[in-house]
Amino acid sequence: MFSRFFHKSSPQQSPQQQNAVQSSFASAKFDPRVVLHYGVPSNASILAFDRVQRLLAVGTLDGRIKVFGGDNIEGIMISPKQTSFKNLEFLENQGFLASVSSDNEIQVWDLRNRQIASAMQWESIITSFSIIYGTSYMLVGTEHGLVYVLKFDLEDRQVNILPYYVPTNVISEAVGMPLDHVSVVRVLHQPCSNGKRLLVVYENGVMVLWDAFEDQIILTKDHKNIKLKIKQVSSYPDEPKDQHSDDKLELEEEDKEISSVSWASNDGSVVAVGYVDGDIMFWDLSTADSPIDQEDKKMSNNVVKLQLSSADRKLPIILLHWCANKSLNSSGGELFVYGGDEIGSEEVLTVLSIDWSCGIESLKCTGRVDVALRGSFADMVLLPSDGHAEGDCSMLFILTNPGQLDLYDNNCLSSLMSEQKRKTSSPTMQYAVVIPTLEPQMTTSRLDVVCQDVKSFTALSEILVAAKQHSLQNQTSMEMKWPLTGGVPGQLFKEHHLIIQIYIAGYQDGSVRIWDASYPALSLLYNIKPEVNDVKMDSASSPVSALDFCPDTLHLAVGDESGVVRLYGLIRSSDDTTLHFVTENGTNVHNVNQGDGPYCISVFSLQNSAVRSLRFANLGGKLAVGYENGQVAMLDTITSSILFLTSAESDTSSAVVSLKVIFSDISSLNIPQESVSDIPDNSGKGLVFVMTRDAHFLVIDTETGNMVCNRSIYPKVKSNAISMHIIDGTSELSAEKLQSQSPQKNGSEMQANMQSENTQDIVETTTTTTENSYFGKKVSSSLVLFCYESELSLHSLNCVIEGSNEYILKVNLVQQCCWTTIFKEEDKECVLVVLYQTGDIELRSLPTLEVLGESSLMSLLRWNLKTDMEKTICSSSIGQTILVNGNEAAFLSLLSCKNELWNFQNIVGVQSLFLLFMMKFLQPQ
Repeated sequence: MFSRFFHKSSPQQSPQQQNAVQSSFASAKFDPRVVLHYGVPSNASILAFDRVQRLLAVGTLDGRIKVFGGDNIEGIMISPKQTSFKNLEFLENQGFLASVSSDNEIQVWDLRNRQIASAMQWESIITSFSIIYGTSYMLVGTEHGLVYVLKFDLEDRQVNILPYYVPTNVISEAVGMPLDHVSVVRVLHQPCSNGKRLLVVYENGVMVLWDAFEDQIILTKDHKNIKLKIKQVSSYPDEPKDQHSDDKLELEEEDKEISSVSWASNDGSVVAVGYVDGDIMFWDLSTADSPIDQEDKKMSNNVVKLQLSSADRKLPIILLHWCANKSLNSSGGELFVYGGDEIGSEEVLTVLSIDWSCGIESLKCTGRVDVALRGSFADMVLLPSDGHAEGDCSMLFILTNPGQLDLYDNNCLSSLMSEQKRKTSSPTMQYAVVIPTLEPQMTTSRLDVVCQDVKSFTALSEILVAAKQHSLQNQTSMEMKWPLTGGVPGQLFKEHHLIIQIYIAGYQDGSVRIWDASYPALSLLYNIKPEVNDVKMDSASSPVSALDFCPDTLHLAVGDESGVVRLYGLIRSSDDTTLHFVTENGTNVHNVNQGDGPYCISVFSLQNSAVRSLRFANLGGKLAVGYENGQVAMLDTITSSILFLTSAESDTSSAVVSLKVIFSDISSLNIPQESVSDIPDNSGKGLVFVMTRDAHFLVIDTETGNMVCNRSIYPKVKSNAISMHIIDGTSELSAEKLQSQSPQKNGSEMQANMQSENTQDIVETTTTTTENSYFGKKVSSSLVLFCYESELSLHSLNCVIEGSNEYILKVNLVQQCCWTTIFKEEDKECVLVVLYQTGDIELRSLPTLEVLGESSLMSLLRWNLKTDMEKTICSSSIGQTILVNGNEAAFLSLLSCKNELWNFQNIVGVQSLFLLFMMKFLQPQ
């Protein structure tokens, strides 16, 4: 389902251009997929729990469903409609999840394939939905008082309406009032009834216990027919007295509308009912099997009213959940309540300890604790302590907005009540965030791929294994375990693709985290703190602003807002205890015991200006650094020394946005010889290519720091530079071929308008006179692509260095660009990915810049692009992109030729089996 969000545009092209695009892009079809998703969506609103598989599902307000399992297994499913969910429930241990949307569509989701297996649009408003435990039967209540039975056929993957239903006219006659326009609040299957009884609860206060075997009413309850005294109980056990009052006349005159309901016993003998006026009533249904006649049953209303607050105006009882206490033999337990307090009071979830071991008339509240919430309450679920047992629970999840998921130990809450503590605010455990994005706040990130042919591949593999074992030992030593264990982790890369992928993120507090991203269930390898033992650094807690990783040496470079660059190594020998602290004034060497894990090799503090760009070069032997003030430094990582630092007295003081370093034979470039270092060995020569935010292009000799080129390349419409890419010009669409396709019009500029479905970009081409010697070698044949907020501009690298203003191709963008990246195919640049500030994504061919596909984050992820989001977007050269938005992180695979690398993790796998009982009353009558 995720492969249809993008479409290909059809710009007007010449036959030559069409053939060239097909030739250079044959293996890079646009087929974007959301392959991984981490984090709780900020607009999460509803929960569901599979008690057998131990899976947790979270529904959102925009049609997404997030499923959490064990071992960092997470998956997301996206509905075609951006609507919220009213109901969410697992078909437990069957690999399916049922939902009801706000527009009354019933959807059954296939968890293994993460897509909708079947959908049914209901004509009226669904007001109640439940699944009979252990089956694929669904009970649907509507606004018209009707109750239907549905069945999901596992083989045909279809939801079918069965001919059985609960007749409203029979119930209306029994209760003495019409119910055809009264909404069904809830339909509950009665425990211990062998699957034959249903409790149907109506909005107007009527409750009916229905026997589906006999097709008859067993019992009716209605607050207007109460003939006995009601016992009113306070929810605070230390208040001295309970009250008895004859409320019959008062209740007959006032409307007692039901808002929530839950069983309050394991055998279905007592039901707790919450009302809109904030009251809670416990109704005794044990007379249902007594021999007295129906009229006597109606009169025998053993009922107890419980109030959470004595205020005149109270909140409705929004939610009720019951947790039985085994020691009380179904005569007591904990009742979880949301609502019922005074209007305007602090938002809490109330937990009450209830006991009626001496009969319902002796019901009393023996304890109360209010759980202060971290945000606005959304939903909660109880987790049973012994597999799929009903009633008993050991833990509870509480979902609050925005996107907070907290775990509480029910035993801890019970102990607080026994200690007569009225309030608690700290969860036992918060959702174990795999990729932290807000606490602490992520500031930058990158995604790196290490292939098998890289010398460090084996060493890195050993590091990953050791780090995972260490992490597993730490988890084992924890007293409390995260209770979700479901799902089967899959392998990200197939065996014939021997690739290691790591994800690195920098944070506001100066820390850096590294994950193994070679598997869909990401695993944290290291959490690198900015401090180094016994070495004082004033800037240790400065936010990380730039990262780079060298797969050849397994070195990590970290730059921060204070201008400090830290160099780390992932591999070291036992005698690596030295730390070099380098400034412009000299180097101090410290002997430091840094423990296990990555170690800090050197710290460079050369500027007070923030580091904006880092780039390893020469197989990791050199490191280029770009600063906020426009200066550039070249560092020798082997000797921990400074090769050069450009002068602050330059034409620009704007931030460096892109760095590219090339070490090769540059003799074919027409560069003034006095600008290049005179070193006999040309292999040591190199150039640093720099782009600043204000559109200055700099070329610097790597040995001397001399400026080879320093010029402004302003876009047609003034806008900031976003990035710079140097691409191979020896492909089938080289600069010469592009120029040969342009008609000669006396050397004048030619414009061609090409329109895609979402953009109206003006593409301009010019003819340039070039010498073939410029394209004789790799460097001299290169093209340079400048990406601005409003423009893409392609040039010959030689021409730019020589001072020419002519461009090969220019695209004027109609939207503001904020980020770009390039994907490679067989080590050749073939795809440019463009992200706009609106959240739209484009795929463009290189070097023709033709639009090949387009979509938006809203359609793909339901995301609105947030401010500075581009700082945490990163991609690998093989077609994967990671985006962070709020407290969510998503992995996208954009190219069909790369999708085969992803073997999606299974969200569900059969872990245990139990007999599914079939209900006779659900067969056609």
